[in-house]
Amino acid sequence: MVLRRPWIIPHLIRAAWAFRASGWYRRAPFLPVPPRSYTRWRMETAYGDPDAIPSANEMERYLVWSSQIRQQMKGKFSD
Repeated sequence: MVLRRPWIIPHLIRAAWAFRASGWYRRAPFLPVPPRSYTRWRMETAYGDPDAIPSANEMERYLVWSSQIRQQMKGKFSD
């Protein structure tokens, strides 16, 4: 997906950082990615199947949407 849509990379990085596992830097492979259990739960709630794989178009829409929402929420709770 990233090769065909390189502009999505910043959105992908923001999503990975937002959903990273706590203490990710202490466990191999030392990448800030969401826990597998969280990803399976999200697929179960979205598609009814924990092993579902969203299409590239669905991923693109989600990544852009979640990035926009996080930008809108920035500063809302910093009072």
